[in-house]
Amino acid sequence: MSSAEDDGGIGFAPPPFNAQAALQQLQRGLRDLKLAERHGGFDLRGKRVAELRVADSVLHARLARKLALTPEFDVSQIKTAAEQRKWLDDLKKRLARWDTED
Repeated sequence: MSSAEDDGGIGFAPPPFNAQAALQQLQRGLRDLKLAERHGGFDLRGKRVAELRVADSVLHARLARKLALTPEFDVSQIKTAAEQRKWLDDLKKRLARWDTED
C-alpha cells in the first residue's frame, strides 16, 4: 500500500491542530457575528451564548442551548479544524433560531 492509499488517497496530511490559533480565529469570528466579549465569554443582548478556553492543547468550548440569563451549555472539545468549523456553524444556526424566536 502506498502512503497516498493510507491517508484516503488524498496524498497529504492536514497540518497539526493549533488550539491557540483556533481560539483566536473563533474569537474573531464571534466578534464578526456582533457578539460582545465579556469576562471570558461572548454575550448576545446581555445573555451568555459561548465560552472558549484552551487547556492541554485542546480548545474547550461551551455553547448555550437556549438564549437565557443563566443558560445550560453544550460542552465541546475541539481538536481539529473540521470540529472548529462545525462548532461555529452550530453557533450560527442557534443565533438564527434565537433571532426568529424573539
